[in-house]
Amino acid sequence: MKIRNMRKSIKKRLKITKTGKILRRQSGLNHYLAKKSGKSKRKKRKMISLSKGEFKRIKKLING
Repeated sequence: MKIRNMRKSIKKRLKITKTGKILRRQSGLNHYLAKKSGKSKRKKRKMISLSKGEFKRIKKLING
């Protein structure tokens, strides 16, 4: 029986927790940072969980 592996692109971008949540990086921290406040930059450093719609779509890609 062929074992399906997780897509490498997803593995690099997302983190799957022990409880089954999928976490992703927040957008907006690559460039144009001078105009953003320190508070917003600090908030964006944390990982956030996916929305329900995104979760379903990504779960299909992971499991096959």
